[in-house]
Amino acid sequence: MLQNQTRLRMTRQRQVILEELRQVDTHPSADEVYEMVRKRLPRISLGTVYRNLEILSESGEIQKVELGSCLKRFDGFPHPHYHIRCVRCDRLVDAPTQFDVSLEGRLQSETDFQILGHKLEFSGLCPDCK
Repeated sequence: MLQNQTRLRMTRQRQVILEELRQVDTHPSADEVYEMVRKRLPRISLGTVYRNLEILSESGEIQKVELGSCLKRFDGFPHPHYHIRCVRCDRLVDAPTQFDVSLEGRLQSETDFQILGHKLEFSGLCPDCK
């Protein structure tokens, strides 16, 4: 069931994409999601996966991660949280720290900006690369 208030129609393809994405914590690319989904829906096209990932991202069901890498990644956990990216192998994991919403309030009070949100990505070397 979609969490978003917009009543997005949950097609079989969207449901399978969402289920597959929520079963992993690897933050796969669209191509990787496509390979995962094809095991259950062999006739699905890559274009359909790309379109539905964008729709699910825009509806707030998943998170699109596009910070330090040129490759878009997708995260089945849509709630605000931080990531850590390996600068050598591009591995992306959830940071084990709380999301700090107070940063937004402090920045808004100290600037002329209306802060709508923030994303933070840490970079380093993963255990396999260090």
